[in-house]
Amino acid sequence: MSISIIGAGAIGSAIARKFALNGIEVSIANSRGPETLQALVGELGPKAKAVTLKEAAQADIVFFAVNWDRLEGALKDLGPWNGRILVDANNAVEVPSYQPVDLGGRASSQAVAEWAPGARVVKAFNHLVAPVLEADPKVDGGRRVLFVAGEDADARKAIGELAVKVGYAAIDLGGLEQSRLVQFPGGPLSIINLVQLDQ
Repeated sequence: MSISIIGAGAIGSAIARKFALNGIEVSIANSRGPETLQALVGELGPKAKAVTLKEAAQADIVFFAVNWDRLEGALKDLGPWNGRILVDANNAVEVPSYQPVDLGGRASSQAVAEWAPGARVVKAFNHLVAPVLEADPKVDGGRRVLFVAGEDADARKAIGELAVKVGYAAIDLGGLEQSRLVQFPGGPLSIINLVQLDQ
């Protein structure tokens, strides 16, 4: 199963490091082109490679971690999705003010699903700040929790299993309506650093 990340900022890079550290092959892309990512892929080692946006969008699982104001435009030219999994690791905030974007009552991942018809959208890897996401998920006798939400149960399961593979505990919240629990700002589970104790 191929995995890519679109967005090489703090969150995208943290996710890429987590996968590469755990021996999972990952492609990474940004709007400036693969040649601008050589330092990052050099740091990540042989499990990572820089690709174009179009190449990244063809992976079985595509993580999106870009500024919200660029997200709709970035998604517009990357279909058709044909049932591939799109992981929404974004938060609907204006940068740098971090004020919430008006989504007309929708959860942010519901907006993403509208912009990427045919994708199986899963909300995940968004609720922890980048330094915590990049830190060792094994802590205090347990594992940090990542939440997963999406309409497709198989897609949620795949992303939950991937989270577990890189050391997290995964908690399935249900459909995209429940994804608002972890969206920042306002979600009661956003920026909550929970640990599930090992049994």
